[in-house]
Amino acid sequence: MELEVRHLRALCAIADTGSLHKAARQLGMSQPSLTTQLRRIENSLGAELFSRERTGCRPTPLGRSVVSRARPLVSGLAALVAEARAAADPAGGPRLRIGSTASRALVGWLRRLRQRLPGTDISLQMDVSANALLRTVAAGQLDVAFVHEVEGCPLHVPEGLEMRVLVEREPQFISMARDHPAAASPVVELADLAGDRWMVDPTVDGEWDALRRVLGAAGLNPPVLHGDYLTAASLIAVGEAVAPCQPTSRPREDMAIRPLRDDPLAVRLLLFSRPGPTTEETSIGAQVYPDLEEAYREAALGATDYRLWLTRNKSPLLHAPAL
Repeated sequence: MELEVRHLRALCAIADTGSLHKAARQLGMSQPSLTTQLRRIENSLGAELFSRERTGCRPTPLGRSVVSRARPLVSGLAALVAEARAAADPAGGPRLRIGSTASRALVGWLRRLRQRLPGTDISLQMDVSANALLRTVAAGQLDVAFVHEVEGCPLHVPEGLEMRVLVEREPQFISMARDHPAAASPVVELADLAGDRWMVDPTVDGEWDALRRVLGAAGLNPPVLHGDYLTAASLIAVGEAVAPCQPTSRPREDMAIRPLRDDPLAVRLLLFSRPGPTTEETSIGAQVYPDLEEAYREAALGATDYRLWLTRNKSPLLHAPAL
């Protein structure tokens, strides 16, 4: 078997995520398919590239060498394709390629950008992995990426990217069934959720590690379910689980959103872009950032429980468009 670019891309994804499950989700394939592909790659090279451990996959010395050689090839091909497409359609008009992890601010941000940049082809690429989006920006396949960085789990930022901090510390709230006993309180104690199953998406960079650390510090060891948050919503509504959520989340008739006492879970909201073409020209990140600020403020003030939290904490977000 001859190695192809898709094989190199798979090896990089496994190395970056440290997990066959996470890598498969990032690549848009099933875990059994990725496992089979990795086995064929290793058989072709005649050596093991990753050691399978209980906590995930770690590259062997040979694996590290292969991945280090594969990265510039994958990035170079991505840049080549992007540049070739742009050159093939010089009259295609301006484009803005946005990447983002999930956020309630996205709708307002896109609306503002379309109003301010008429005629611009604006595309959106969603991904649960902030690190994957940053690599895509660095490879020239995205212009900007709006991501969250879980507190205590720093992102791996490629060299040369510009970073703007939208919110230094956004508290993460808890979603629970509307009739959950803890929902009667405006602020929830972690101890009030000790008997609940918690649900977390392990493919979101840093989220499971942060939750495990916070629960451990509180002396709690509740059962944890792993799955995506779309599935989580169905389980939460019927009282089968609770889960962390963004404070801008809107409650449903069958679900309540509440802050945790002392805000033990938090993220930092960041916008990344490549520098401007010249020192005199501003980067695309600087151009689109004000619209993102306004959109986030709109989403924050539109969420009742988050507005109450902002009031209790005397946040400047209540009184000024800038964060």
